Amino acid sequence: MPEAAIAAAERASIDPVTASIGDSEFDRDTALTRRAPGVYDIDLSAGWTIISAVNGGYLLAVLGRALADALPHDDPFTISAHYLTASQPGPATVRTDVVRSGRTLSTGQAALFQYDENGAEVERIRVLASYGDLDALPDDVRTTATPPAMPPIEQCFGPEDGPAPVDGSSAIADRLMLKLDPSTLGWALGQPSGRGEMRAWFGLKDGRDPDPLSLLLAVDALPPTAFEIGLRGWVPTVELTVHVRCRPAPGPLRVSIVTRNLAGGFLEEDAEVWDSADRLVAQSRQLARARLG
Repeated sequence: MPEAAIAAAERASIDPVTASIGDSEFDRDTALTRRAPGVYDIDLSAGWTIISAVNGGYLLAVLGRALADALPHDDPFTISAHYLTASQPGPATVRTDVVRSGRTLSTGQAALFQYDENGAEVERIRVLASYGDLDALPDDVRTTATPPAMPPIEQCFGPEDGPAPVDGSSAIADRLMLKLDPSTLGWALGQPSGRGEMRAWFGLKDGRDPDPLSLLLAVDALPPTAFEIGLRGWVPTVELTVHVRCRPAPGPLRVSIVTRNLAGGFLEEDAEVWDSADRLVAQSRQLARARLG
């Protein structure tokens, strides 16, 4: 077992394991009820909101779970989402369509719908994804990528270390084990670095270990890199593509996100997710709208 994995396992004792994959708040809140072939109902939980909007990573995990049921393969390899309108807590319907079923890869699309105040159906998010079997992939790895250099988890800071939040402002924070690298926390002290970087240790608060579906949440769970550029306020996602590279080992994840370009009111966020065995388990790119002025 790599030394990094042993150290991470020891640090994970900060949040004791009380839930397992398939039996955790995340699993319950992403569970869907199949109404008909390819059609699912869900009550989007208010526990995964920022202000009043449902977090985009949580939504991606919901649609990812629906596609895992609809397709002949279980594991997301790549999933691309376009966020059309802001989702709200409450009833929603997911409709899926199998585009292609292959021996090693299957492709499908899914969309989530809710009703507006006038009773009209509104599409919130649409995804296209390819699924396969992560356990069937070869072990050969050739990479120049290296894990992010971060302080130990006990030297990083979470929401509980700052001022008490406004009630209801970030319910998702109560469900995450999020410890931010101090070097990316200048924005919280009124001194943003201008570098557009965010790094953190990540896990679920109830101790559930990561799996491919929770990786879809992890890439969109950190504070926006826009904060370290010097911007404040909501940074809504326009498009998010996630590549899941392998099944993560137990223990906390390390998430590193970088923005190199803000132009025309839009910025990109490139994320890497590393597991306790020092493996790159997921990558993503997101296009988001920045609130200027």
